[in-house]
Amino acid sequence: MFHIVQYQPLRLITQNSLSSMCLKLMLSRPAVFAQIWKSWFSSHSLVGNKNIILMGPPGAGKTTIGRIVGQKLDCPVIDIDDDVLETTWNMSVSEKLQDVGNEQFLEEEGKALLKFSASGSVISLTGSNPMHAAGMQHVKKNGIVVYLDVPTTVIMSRLKSMKVDRIVGQSPGISLKDILQFRKQFYKRWYDIRVLCGGDIAAEVLAEKVLDAVKRYQNSELETFISTRSSRSGRSMEKDSHKYFSDVVTEGLAPDGGLFVPERGLPKFTAGEWQSLIEATYIERAQVILERCIHPSDIPASKLAEIIGTAYGENFTCSKIAPVRHLAGNQFLLELFHGPTASFKDFALQMVPHIFAYCIPRSCNYLVLVATSGDTGSAVLDGFSRLHDTDKQRIAVMNFFPEDGVSPIQKSQMIGCQKENAWSVGVKSDFDFCQTAIKQIFTNSDYTGFLTVEYGTALAAANSINWARLLPQVVYHASAYLDLVHQDIIPFGSPVDVCIPTGNFGNILAALYAKMMGIPIRKCICASNENNVLTDFIRTGVYDLRGRKLIPTFSPAVDILKSSNLERYLHLITNEDGQLVTQLYNQLENQGHFQLQKDLLEKLQQDLVAGWCSEEDCLAAIHSVYSTTGYILDTHTAVAKVVADRLQDRTCPIIISSTAHYSKFAPAILRALRIAEINQNPLSQLHLLSSYSPLPPVHWGLLETLKKKGNEDHQVCAADMNMLMSHIETLIQNHFMKVF
Repeated sequence: MFHIVQYQPLRLITQNSLSSMCLKLMLSRPAVFAQIWKSWFSSHSLVGNKNIILMGPPGAGKTTIGRIVGQKLDCPVIDIDDDVLETTWNMSVSEKLQDVGNEQFLEEEGKALLKFSASGSVISLTGSNPMHAAGMQHVKKNGIVVYLDVPTTVIMSRLKSMKVDRIVGQSPGISLKDILQFRKQFYKRWYDIRVLCGGDIAAEVLAEKVLDAVKRYQNSELETFISTRSSRSGRSMEKDSHKYFSDVVTEGLAPDGGLFVPERGLPKFTAGEWQSLIEATYIERAQVILERCIHPSDIPASKLAEIIGTAYGENFTCSKIAPVRHLAGNQFLLELFHGPTASFKDFALQMVPHIFAYCIPRSCNYLVLVATSGDTGSAVLDGFSRLHDTDKQRIAVMNFFPEDGVSPIQKSQMIGCQKENAWSVGVKSDFDFCQTAIKQIFTNSDYTGFLTVEYGTALAAANSINWARLLPQVVYHASAYLDLVHQDIIPFGSPVDVCIPTGNFGNILAALYAKMMGIPIRKCICASNENNVLTDFIRTGVYDLRGRKLIPTFSPAVDILKSSNLERYLHLITNEDGQLVTQLYNQLENQGHFQLQKDLLEKLQQDLVAGWCSEEDCLAAIHSVYSTTGYILDTHTAVAKVVADRLQDRTCPIIISSTAHYSKFAPAILRALRIAEINQNPLSQLHLLSSYSPLPPVHWGLLETLKKKGNEDHQVCAADMNMLMSHIETLIQNHFMKVF
């Protein structure tokens, strides 16, 4: 059996390092000596008893990078090919492969791995080691597996230059590219950390990336969250009450009424790292981006992959998940409606329920509260209804929506999506009341405490106030840019503008986050309907709700006056000045308005421009686009199209977020298309639209939902806080008390 003992740094210091020169340095320049010692000790403590195990395809640079990492850590370096296999077999790896063939080679290689043992070392695996499950389980027990993720095209080029024309597992009729793609499933199964290695990056740089990734893996303390309303002095006093990703997913809203944001900001990707994702699928891009945003101590890479695969697997009708379609001129549509409930909300809400179920403690039941202006409700209900049965017993969701403030099909959807753990309540008010009511419930400690003590039930949020809701939205904005590069519309590095219909500011904030992470977005164009409070704010710096009343429009998802996620953006541009953010929002709450200082407004206008669209212009845009292209925009996308036409300067491509399928707003669409007789039955409306053979086709998920019988009733509640809390308590009694 191969066994390499742990490196003994303290023994070496005692025997060798305390030479007269070292003693002299320690005595004469103690500060310098202390710094050298600190650096030396930190590098050794990085490894400890654990091995750093480098894994990746042949040609990934595992051996070279492993040697550099070993030198930096001053610890043993083991190359499985050279130091284990060839020593065991007394022949070269290529000779062994030729001698026994593919299948037997993998078995022999796995047996050698099972006999191998080491600690405190850097280990470079072979490209085929991960294909032997028992061998990998053995080495992984005492190591951190680092996946050197190199694009297949780069590996192909390297192997060609190395004159490698055959690798393990390859046989007649199977190309080198096919076997490299096939192997990815095994690499993805075993790694703890991924290091992107695209392009011509020096081995020294990649070795540093490996060390940085290992440091991050071992130190979750670096990835804490703060409230948008917390002061810097308060943070330093509350170091013992750190919030991590799992905490903010569970809690939703910060105790002081603010929103959670990462204390150290979002991760930055290099241009090379982004370019390595150009050939990747949507699911692969999501995995890479979210791994960098969620610490593995909160959700390990393997579990995250499972969640992403479940969210975006069979639930989306388009294999590209979020395809980018050319509309006309320099305008492109990012189609975000291929999920089960036909809106962009599905991107987060097919994923968040599984994240939530994984993160919450199992000692408590959870009731998820959500307020919706239309699309969120059905997406939340659908997402949480897809949980495993055991999770549905301990997690329920209650959706509040304005009874008369959503489209008929949206209401039918929300009622039709009710399941054993998911209910809808219509409120006789508008969305702003629903959203404000939920925030007040969360900050009512007497009420939440009562629910916990009396029923063993905690409350949680699924609105975009929850940080986990925003991350999947960052992915599709980044992916859209990469798709334009992949389609040769632009080279990587060329800028694009994005135009997004928004009321709650979450979707456009996600685009701004993608920009911060390295996607070359030039301007984010905020598109409003007649409820244009955001447009006025971005133009003037004055957020003014005095005298404003919500106007029901054809685009109800942006019929919002109080934009929750704007708070996160203000926290960002004020350099995390929680006291100023608190002051602004207290003023908004008490006086109905606030105004930004001139320097902050200038900073905001470097990122954002804004415009709004009338109802007439919205319908005219739908008619015009259909007449010229045969494509039907939904009402929200039409709002964005009108604003984009007015504000773009045509010097770069513009990506318009198509946030919902037109099927959800059939009466408005039929009116825009100037179809005179409109049946009031939602199902009949969709059949009528379908008869026009439109692009894209009528949404299958909506048709199926509307065809279902039953679940047609829902509760209706007055716009009264006590009534809402009574509904919540009744639901808890009916669901969780029955379960137990």
